[in-house]
Amino acid sequence: MSTADTTVREFSIDISEQDIADLKRRLANTRWPDAETSGDWNQGLPLAYAQSLCEYWLHSYDWSARQIYYNQFPQFVTSIDDLDTHFIHVRSVHAEARPLLITHGWPGSTVEFHKVIAPLTDPTAHGGRAVDAFHVICPSLPGYGFSGKPSQTGWGVERIAQAWNVLMQRLGYSRYFAQGGDWGAAVTTFIGLQNLGQCAGIHVNMPSAGPTPDALSAPTERDLVALAGAKYYQEWGAGYSKQQSTRPQSLGYGLVDSPMGQAAWIIEKFFEWTDCDGHPENVLTREELLDNVMMYWLNGSGASSARLYWESFNKAFGQLQDQAVGVPTGCSIFPKEIVATPRSWAEQRYKNIVYWNQLEKGGHFAAFEQPQSFVTELRKCFSGMTL
Repeated sequence: MSTADTTVREFSIDISEQDIADLKRRLANTRWPDAETSGDWNQGLPLAYAQSLCEYWLHSYDWSARQIYYNQFPQFVTSIDDLDTHFIHVRSVHAEARPLLITHGWPGSTVEFHKVIAPLTDPTAHGGRAVDAFHVICPSLPGYGFSGKPSQTGWGVERIAQAWNVLMQRLGYSRYFAQGGDWGAAVTTFIGLQNLGQCAGIHVNMPSAGPTPDALSAPTERDLVALAGAKYYQEWGAGYSKQQSTRPQSLGYGLVDSPMGQAAWIIEKFFEWTDCDGHPENVLTREELLDNVMMYWLNGSGASSARLYWESFNKAFGQLQDQAVGVPTGCSIFPKEIVATPRSWAEQRYKNIVYWNQLEKGGHFAAFEQPQSFVTELRKCFSGMTL
């Protein structure tokens, strides 16, 4: 992997007034489909909610204020293997803080972590101890947010894992911990698989592993829950991944052209995958949902983000699940995860599980939905690991 240009450049989000005016023009001119015949979310984002969201986005959502808010987090860009990588990097005030690399997935972004960065980096101000402190690094995946968009094939999870290892060394961290959910869990798992000597341990909130033989022949209650989740996902929830895994470019023309198309494609998953009691705004604010959508809209990343599925979906979540991860591993299982993986399944792949917890509240976007629980899980997990 080429690392010829090692410059780390400061970065601030700076979206032009012309871009925001273009967004508002497109929102105002949205061409609406007819309403869903089911009268609920079973066919996707309901028309009435979509129109309400559009009205709010057009007339009440204040991007300039949100931009100021997100620019409070120190951000940088550096080129790795000729591709710009955007990342948040917040160093703790505590000298004994440990480096922690946190990776998002789809349809998320670094926005997911805005509520956990402060308690992770400054624990004494948030109910923790100095020994709980981390230096936090949150990169944007290639083709996502403010990272560069790959112009050639080959940027799958294996290459991203290698790039993240380069990033951490470039920042001066010879040893570090890694964490992730969704694609972030896949990248983190591959960091553990590659085990290049710098990562001292990992934590995932979506461990990817198939059922054990016993789960299929004599399933326990947890096995049955996980098997039902997998069955539902394959029958009703996997259409997006099949499309993004096969024809991301065709999909991208609509997502990059229509802000409401992009919003609907994303926010439907926040209904489906959060522990939200029937509506995503029960667990996340409308601003937070739109902030995350903006990370896709502003740089037109509908196609480039989807290409990660084309590059890696089967490899990350299927073909290589028989490869063993030997580094110390922690897993936190939130009840509304797509598949709430039982420990017996995870142990087939993660051979050195040193921390495991099954939580009572939360879903796929753990840091976003349940920031306090997420922080507590990371503190507990990594307190038992050494750099």
